[in-house]
Amino acid sequence: MAVKQIVMFPDPVLETPCAEVTVFDKKLAKLLNDMYDTMIEFDGVGLAAPQIGISQRIAVVDIDDEMGTLELINPKLLEVNGSQVGPEGCLSFPGLFGEVDRPFSIKVEAQNRKGKKYIIEAEEYLARAILHEMDHLDGVLFTSKVIRYLEEDELEGVEAND
Repeated sequence: MAVKQIVMFPDPVLETPCAEVTVFDKKLAKLLNDMYDTMIEFDGVGLAAPQIGISQRIAVVDIDDEMGTLELINPKLLEVNGSQVGPEGCLSFPGLFGEVDRPFSIKVEAQNRKGKKYIIEAEEYLARAILHEMDHLDGVLFTSKVIRYLEEDELEGVEAND
């Protein structure tokens, strides 16, 4: 496993829509493992491939709940319901946090590391984390959705990093 360097804004890879994954092999498995290690090393709850300079539709999310680590390859949003406003941050924007309005619950279809399709339903914080990472895959940054930027003292005890 290897910890990769995080790509920082304004690197253009962060604002470029990613290509679909078509090859599911050992190289992809290694990339997913490296992405997980990188996310953990930098105290994130999610990481999208463009954040390590790879323009492919791959993300990992782990909010430290019963769902464990989610590997999202070629994710597609099927359903959204409700609304929630909460704090977000981004490993590509260190020290920057803002309130973002996102759906309360979602249904997403994705593929696992072997290419098998699956559906995940998520709500609250997990939905927020998944949608944040899916935005990265479309070249959309959380800063384009911020309602209000937050000072670090407003974040006491709040999980906000991807």
